Amino acid sequence: MLEVVHLRQDEFVREWYNILPDLPEPIPPVLHPATGQPVTPDALTPLFPMGLIEQEVSQERWIKIPEEVLDALSRWRPTPLQRARRLEQFLQTPAQIWFKNESLSPPGSHKPNTAVAQAYYNKREGVRRLTTETGAGQWGSALAYATCLFGMDCTVYMVKVSYHQKPYRRVLMETWGATVIPSPSEQTHSGRRILQEDPDSPGSLGIAISEAVEDAATHEDAKYSLGSVLNHVLLHQTIIGLEAKKQFERVGIYPDVLVGCVGGGSNFAGFVLPFVADKLDGKKANLRIVAVEPKAAPSLTEGLYTYDFGDTAGTTPLLKMHTLGHTFIPPRIHAGGLRYHGMAPIVSHLYQLKVIEAVAYPQKTVFEAALTFARTEGLVAAPETAHAIRAVIDEAIRCRETGEAKVIAFNYSGHGFFDLQAYDESLHGRLEDAYYDPTQVQKALERLPLKNN
Repeated sequence: MLEVVHLRQDEFVREWYNILPDLPEPIPPVLHPATGQPVTPDALTPLFPMGLIEQEVSQERWIKIPEEVLDALSRWRPTPLQRARRLEQFLQTPAQIWFKNESLSPPGSHKPNTAVAQAYYNKREGVRRLTTETGAGQWGSALAYATCLFGMDCTVYMVKVSYHQKPYRRVLMETWGATVIPSPSEQTHSGRRILQEDPDSPGSLGIAISEAVEDAATHEDAKYSLGSVLNHVLLHQTIIGLEAKKQFERVGIYPDVLVGCVGGGSNFAGFVLPFVADKLDGKKANLRIVAVEPKAAPSLTEGLYTYDFGDTAGTTPLLKMHTLGHTFIPPRIHAGGLRYHGMAPIVSHLYQLKVIEAVAYPQKTVFEAALTFARTEGLVAAPETAHAIRAVIDEAIRCRETGEAKVIAFNYSGHGFFDLQAYDESLHGRLEDAYYDPTQVQKALERLPLKNN
């Protein structure tokens, strides 16, 4: 059997898959924070171009990918589907382990799949500058790359703890022309307010979102760009799963278990949603789909399913999602891209419907799995991706114990070349586990904008 499955350029995926029309129940509407009523497209225009707003609410199952976006994506897509046979042998498991290698993009992760699309739609509508937030730097790097391709300016508010933990991510963003600001900052009202309350704040994705949203909303030539959570972001990422389905068809197998790490939900959803369609229509009713999150920010496994803000300052529309509360500040773990208080509405909805499962791990066991993967397959995974690897290894061990020859597939969402400090700490016994504070979560949930929803 093939170890690496490639697609030809003429097999390029040319349409994104939109799961919204296939859901057994519609996801709850986005609400205006002032009125509590569903948000109209016009209310979103200060932040997003109309092309993306239309995708956010579209009920079309298939949405054509513009040629300019396809041209940009073709620089690294289609990405290979690879079998982790050396890991299988090391684990002595009868299971097959496959992964979709999204680390081959110029920024080294899955994030450019949507960054390129978002930059294109903004450029088409005359936007000069994009603002955004980033945790570990994967999304900021991707948007810096995409805006560079389309000749736009880019301002990135990077979570302060990650800004200092991952200086080379900042350098990468600046290399592509972006301005990178540690968040919370003195650049915005929301940032100054946080610093006044806590001068040593490590920052959070929620705070960085507040700053980026405020920046975009107060400058006419700028729009805001989000790297996860929203429907149009997950839509753009489905190119991953659509390619993977074609590749599995080529080798004549269908996975039994799909795994992906989750912070906001983009890489996980992009990989699994095309397969979720098969589960929803009954073709693969027994397919297991597992979302893996950190114990430090376990929004699915410990959060409340309710309406909440996407940012700390409470400036975004209200999303029905699993949340730890928009004022929650997560511990300073290395998986910065997973340190988010909420979860994509689509992912949250599927979890509520019990279409998908979720599991959470502390970071020491996650990096033990990452080291095993590196020493068998030779690939150094991002801390976020390592969460998926942990769950895959555990599933493969269960197969060894039961004798089941399952096909386990996961999304290798990014490489860890900028995360070697975390590996150094793991190798030399300095890496510490971090868990969320239930008391802090309870206080954050008490500040929810809507009650009993």
